[in-house]
Amino acid sequence: MSTTTTDDGRVVARLSTLDRFLPVWIIAAMVAGLLLGRLVPGLAPALDALAVDGISLPIALGLLVMMYPVLAKVRYDRLGTVTGDRRLLVTSLMLNWVLGPALMFALAWLMLPDLPEYRTGLIIVGLARCIAMVVIWNDLACGDREAAAVLVALNSVFQVVAFGALGWFYLVGLPGWLGLPVTEVAFSTWDIVRSVLVFLGIPLLLGFLTRRIGERAKGRAWYEERLIPRIGPFALYGLLFTIVLLFALQGEAITGRPLDVARIALPLLAYFALMWAGSYALGRAVGMGYERTTTLAFTAAGNNFELAIAVAIGTFGVTSGQALAGVVGPLIEVPVLVALVYVSLWLRRRLVPRNGAVS
Repeated sequence: MSTTTTDDGRVVARLSTLDRFLPVWIIAAMVAGLLLGRLVPGLAPALDALAVDGISLPIALGLLVMMYPVLAKVRYDRLGTVTGDRRLLVTSLMLNWVLGPALMFALAWLMLPDLPEYRTGLIIVGLARCIAMVVIWNDLACGDREAAAVLVALNSVFQVVAFGALGWFYLVGLPGWLGLPVTEVAFSTWDIVRSVLVFLGIPLLLGFLTRRIGERAKGRAWYEERLIPRIGPFALYGLLFTIVLLFALQGEAITGRPLDVARIALPLLAYFALMWAGSYALGRAVGMGYERTTTLAFTAAGNNFELAIAVAIGTFGVTSGQALAGVVGPLIEVPVLVALVYVSLWLRRRLVPRNGAVS
């Protein structure tokens, strides 16, 4: 057996049962959610009723539990090394707010020319840049936590500022200029701000305060060696809980229209593959190391489906094709990005020398 194989085996052996069988737990959570949505009468309406101002409290709780431990791991005193990296920031902005929406627009029109509702839903998905689940994919892939925190915060600002304008451009302006049918739509700025505050602001504040108070009380060594290992597993518990809820809420819609789901899935699969691979290749081409390249790729490939679904439902209705397109998003994103986590870790073994220096 080679030394590399032995080292890999030791790494796997150190993983907890939850980490080692993550794909199994995620698939089980998806199946459980779909079955619950189909087999338990009244479950989806009951979950829908637990909402305040359009935000599902159970999903908000799941996302909070998922994101809090990851954001508590961030070393906030090192954020300056990220904000000073103009190459990373500019590349991320270009990928998220120029290439990402344009690619989804092109794929939606190319693959769904005869299905305007689904096409519009996918374009909205392309505009909603990820500010939630991406932190856990990045953490699982051993990306740069500090860079992820900065890029997610940057996406949040641009989401508030640019979402409405880009929505008009891709649904009205550009199609009209190209001689294609247009979709008149108005977005609520408050919905976007609310999504950012709930799904990023709360866990970010809690993570920052936990580190600040914990380190002041007992020092960094205690914080990272004792406290973080205790709260860390809750990130995956929150992820699995959120997946069950998302699929339970939309189980009937997903399983009731399998052919429509398949049509919607094709452009989403192409989008995730192209965005992740292209971003990863670009990161390496401009000289980034493994950690920041990985963070760049995941922040560019992920989408904020919570916002996309909320916007689609608020604008077109809960039973609309636009809402279904948003719902299919996590059905495809979750298994694809989990697979890409493993692709990243495979690449890491080839890009990071045994001495730990990132190439």
